[in-house]
Amino acid sequence: MSEKHTWIIGIHAVTEALKQRPDAVVELVVQAGRSDQRLQAVRELAQAAGVPVAELSKQELDKQVHGVHQGIAALSARAGAVGDEKQLGTLLDGLDHDPLLLILDSITDPHNLGACLRTADAAGVDAVIIPKDKSAPVNETVRKVACGAAETVTIIAVTNLARCMQSLQERGIWIVGTADETAKSLYELELTGPLALVMGAEGTGLRRLTREHCDFLAALPMAGAVSSLNVSVATGICLFEAVRQRAGSR
Repeated sequence: MSEKHTWIIGIHAVTEALKQRPDAVVELVVQAGRSDQRLQAVRELAQAAGVPVAELSKQELDKQVHGVHQGIAALSARAGAVGDEKQLGTLLDGLDHDPLLLILDSITDPHNLGACLRTADAAGVDAVIIPKDKSAPVNETVRKVACGAAETVTIIAVTNLARCMQSLQERGIWIVGTADETAKSLYELELTGPLALVMGAEGTGLRRLTREHCDFLAALPMAGAVSSLNVSVATGICLFEAVRQRAGSR
């Protein structure tokens, strides 16, 4: 596999790739001997899009891809390749609406990162920003959990997250971080206008420099005995509160 291509694995992720960007799918690979209905539906989707279909034994497929592939994988051009600060600037310059960004600080679990990307896609986030060194890599597992969102959401990896946040503020983008210990509730903040939401890792939360570069800190009100939520769940709550407010402000 060349550096210009990546594997997408799992029934849902491959299906979404074929539906959303069939032109980017180079080849579909199906586990030999598997003839269940779900795999057949993906095979037919590929054939209708003119995508070549090959069969490999389970052992050969296991060697080709990493993670739970469910008997299917798609070799895709890197439409979902990770961008950099320069590409982020170009994206922001070209928007015709107030940006909605998601910053993920130290999300090292690929399942959580994939779930956050899927939520970001659903909420219409313009870009997801991650640190290069303190994040799970956007690998096959992330793409599988994201169910196609890793191919549709713009992902930006930055060398210095605090510096990136400062550059966003210089563009007039307000930055709201989540922190359990603050008394301010998420629902008390105005989340309209140019906005970046910052989510930290479970347990440790936001790093000190990340926290210091936020304009506001907000907490999710917790009424039960559990003190925190999974980061992907918390991300969904925060993003869709912003979506709700922004829809009402139009």
